[in-house]
This record gives sequence, C-alpha cells and structure tokens, in this order.
Amino acid sequence: MKILILLTFLTLSVFVQAQKFDEVQLANEYFTKGETEKALSMYEDLSRQMANIPLIHNNYFHLLLEMKKYDEAQKYLRGLTKRFPNNVYYRLDEGLIYESQGNEEKTNKHFRQIINDIKDDNYLVQTVASYFVNKQFTALAAETLEQARKAMHNDNLYALELANVYRVANEKDKMVEEYLKYVTQNPANLSYVKNTLQNLLVEPEELESLENLLYQKIQDEPDSQIYGELLIWVNLQQKNFYGAFIQARAIDKRMKAEGSRSMNIGHIALDNNDYETAIKVFSYIIKTYPETYNYLLARMYLIKAYEKKVKNTFPVDKEEIKILIKDYDIFVSEMGINRNTLEALRNKALLHAFYLDQKDSAIAILKKVIENPKATSELKSQSKLDLGDIYILTGEPWESTLLYSQVEKSNKNEPLGYEAKLKNAKLSYYKGNFQLAQEHLDILKQATTREIANDAMALSILIKDNVALDSTETAMKKYAAIEQMLYQNKTDSALVAIKQMRKEFSRHSLSDELLWLEADIYKKRGDFEESIRLLKKIVDEYDYDILSDDAYFTMGDIYDKQLNDKEKAMEIYRDFLTRYPGSVYVAEARKRYRQLRGDFNM
Repeated sequence: MKILILLTFLTLSVFVQAQKFDEVQLANEYFTKGETEKALSMYEDLSRQMANIPLIHNNYFHLLLEMKKYDEAQKYLRGLTKRFPNNVYYRLDEGLIYESQGNEEKTNKHFRQIINDIKDDNYLVQTVASYFVNKQFTALAAETLEQARKAMHNDNLYALELANVYRVANEKDKMVEEYLKYVTQNPANLSYVKNTLQNLLVEPEELESLENLLYQKIQDEPDSQIYGELLIWVNLQQKNFYGAFIQARAIDKRMKAEGSRSMNIGHIALDNNDYETAIKVFSYIIKTYPETYNYLLARMYLIKAYEKKVKNTFPVDKEEIKILIKDYDIFVSEMGINRNTLEALRNKALLHAFYLDQKDSAIAILKKVIENPKATSELKSQSKLDLGDIYILTGEPWESTLLYSQVEKSNKNEPLGYEAKLKNAKLSYYKGNFQLAQEHLDILKQATTREIANDAMALSILIKDNVALDSTETAMKKYAAIEQMLYQNKTDSALVAIKQMRKEFSRHSLSDELLWLEADIYKKRGDFEESIRLLKKIVDEYDYDILSDDAYFTMGDIYDKQLNDKEKAMEIYRDFLTRYPGSVYVAEARKRYRQLRGDFNM
C-alpha cells in the first residue's frame, strides 16, 4: 500500500512538472511572438514558484522593462535578492532598471557599489565584467577589472580580459597595451598575440602606432626579448625588412643564436625583392659568424642577392653576370661539392642559359647536378625543370615536355609537381593548343601553392577571355607566339610582331596586354622614357582593365629603382594608394612611400 501511494505521488509530481514546463514554453512562445500581455500574465503566475525562475527570468525581466513596469521589476528583483543574496546577477539587473528610467547617476552609483563590493573576489570580478560586456557597458567592464587590479596590487592582472574588453569597445591603443602586458607575463603566448593583432590591426596607422609603442617599451626595458620579437613581427607586417633585421640582430647577439633570426629576415627580404637589405643581412652574417653553419648559407645567399640586384637593374650588364658566375665558381671551389654548392651550380647554369646565351654550358652543368648522388630529390627535380626550360630556348619542346612530365609524375600533389604541370600548360599555350592548356590549368586552380594557383588562374582567364571572342583563335595564337619569343630572349622579333599585331588588331581585347609586353621590353633595354609612355597609355586608356594597377605601380618602380627620381616615385606611390585601394601592390606601395619619406631611417 505504501509503495502504491509513493508511486502515485511520484507520478503526480512528474505530471505537475511537465505541466509547468509546458506553461513555461507557452509563455516563452507568447513572448517571442510579441503577445506581451499574455506572456506577462503567465510569467507573473510562474514567478511565484522559485523553481521556475531560472527558466523565465531573462524574458520576464526584459518584458517588465520593455513595458515600463519599473515598480514591479524592482519588487520582483528585491524578492530574488532577499532569497538569493549571493547571486550577483540579480543585483546587477537592478541597475538596468535605473538605466531604463534614464537615471544615469543612480545607475552608475549602483553598479560602482557592486564593483567595489566584489573587487577582491576573482570569480565575481570576471562574472561582473562579462555581464557588463554582454550588456554593452564596456567602460564599466574595464573599470571592474581595473579596480580589481588595484585591490590585488597587480598591474598585470586580467590583461587578456581587459584586452578583449577594449577590443569590443574598439579602443585599439588600450587593447594593444593589454596584449603586451599579457604576453610579457606569458611569453609562450607570443604566437597567439601575433595572430590576434594581425587580424585586428588592419590599418597602416594602427601598425605604426604599435611600432612606436614597442620602441618606447624597448627603451624602458632594453633587455626584453618579447618586445624585440614583436618589433620584428610588426616591421615584417609593414615590409620594413631592414627594421626587422636591426631587432633580429640584437636578439641574436643576446641569445647567442649565431645569426639565425637575421638569416631568416635575409631570406624574407630576398623573397620580397628587397635585395639591398638582403645583401646587408648576409654580409653581416658572413662577417660576424664565420665559424657557423649560417656562414656557409650566407655566402651562397649573398651571391643570390647580388644576382637578383643585377637581374633587376636594366639593361642587365653581362659583365656583372660574368662576375656572378665567377663568384659561384669560387664558392664551389672553396666549399667542395655538397648540397649547398650543387644549388649554387644550378644557379650558375641558369645565368649561362638566360643571360649569356651559353645554352650548351648550362645543359652540361644541370646534367651533372641531376646525376650527382649528393643531390637531393628536390634539387634533381628542380634541375630537370630548368633543363626543360632551356630546351625551349633551343627549340626542342618535345624534350621539355618529357622532363616536365617526369617531374610531374615523381612529385604528385607536391609544389614541384604542380609547377611542372604549369610549365606543360604554358608549353601547350605557346603552341596554340589552348584546349590542352586549359585542361592542365583547370586542375592547377586547385593547387595548394597560392602562387601557382594564381598563375594558372591568370593564364586561364587570358585564354578564355580572348578565345571566346575569336572562334579562329588567330589573335590569341599570335599573342602566344610572341610570349614564346620573349621567353626565348628573341626580343627584336617579338617587338616587330607586337607592333604588327597592334596595327592588325587595334581594337582587340589584347591591346593592353600588347602594350604591357612592349613596355616591359623597353624597360629591360633601359629605354625607360618609352616604357613609361606605354605604361601611362595603359593607365589612361585601359583604367578599367586588370593591368592598370600593374602599369601604374611599375611606373613608380621605374622612377624609384631605375631613374632614382625619388620625388616622382613618391608622388606615384602616394597616388596609387587612393587610386587602387584593392590592389595586391598596396602594401608594397605604402612601404616604398614610407621608405622614401624616411620613416625607416635609423
């Protein structure tokens, strides 16, 4: 009998709970639909049982404020506060009543009393700060954390929490200060802070502000590695590679790192065509760390940096090329045959082929590299690609295809394999076999290497745009043949063909492409005036087309690097930033403008 009574009681209890749950759901449904009177009536009834409060509080309290029933809201909250004196949320909600009434003074007084009461309790400090952030009282959230800092006598406490508050409030200077405090207390989180700042500091002025702040910090704490590491990072973001090197050099000395950070900066500078900085970096490593492994690498990369400088100073001086070849010979002779010197031999072979027209010498060198047992599989594949390129120069495209296909097969789903496929696509393109070229390019658009994917996309668009308008493909085939001539260094023939094609297809969609090729020929010949004239024609007459920003940036580059006209270069770079804000050259144009203005002088 007792068991039966107990079961009946439990069943009844479950039934009552289910009924109450259904009532809560119905009240919430009325609330959601905006049927405020029905919702309010049900919430009032439900609020009489404390078990329902967690289920209805937010909606019920919001409804009371929305309907301006402030006395009822006050009475409701005071009942909860009396029943649950340790629940800080109900005390905080009371401040929302004063805020809804427009009583700013009373609101602030109430909230600040809570802040003062909980400032010694870590859990409540974070709870209250989060509440203020959620209710968009970011100033009060910051005040909560700052007061707790003072109470606990620790100026670095809650740094990450405060950084997030200032991020929400869009107070970026204060946010950065807190991230710096956070990372100095937790150096292991340096990568996290870098990634966060990279996402949040998107304007150039914000990076400059961070740079200035870091310089101040380093003056105050010259031995701080963290500030130095961050200064390297912020300089790299601004493409100020020399500034990054200054900091890397200091940390290398302090950490006895044998120039490792400096070496990394040299590589980055070289990859970004800042060969002047790269030369300074590698020269420094050679002089400072002669007994280390970095010395060997710096020796080779110094020659590569000079090589890049020679190749980008027009017209290219063949005597300088011969000096570079001699430098490579000396390096190989002193160091013997090893992995690094085999790379040097490969570089030397390319100079013979593409700048001195000594193709037989280049082929012989590359074959030796490929056959050498000390060569890595990657180096052998790279050398095969180079050999394929040279066979294009000698007019043996079938040999090129064979080598490209070998590399593609042995490096499936690897960058070298994708590069080989791109070269095969270009070979088909040169021959005028656009359909086969497109088949290769469609696969390459998904390549994991961004540069290859972008190159594939650009060539694919060029073919599609210009074949679609010409079913005979006549113009496109002539254009592809010109590009092959230029690859083979037959610039005289290419120039004649360009001029003829510009007359024959004066209104064709390839007109700006032809101007671009012609301007590039004159630039490489050192006829900068004619090159600028043609580039300006692209900017003025084809400002809507894809090459307009390339042409304008190149004009600035010629005034800057070739003519040494700094004022004119600055004018173009400055104008470029507003004229082409979405261009891929924006960061480089800004860096060069600041460089010419003297921002990076040290």
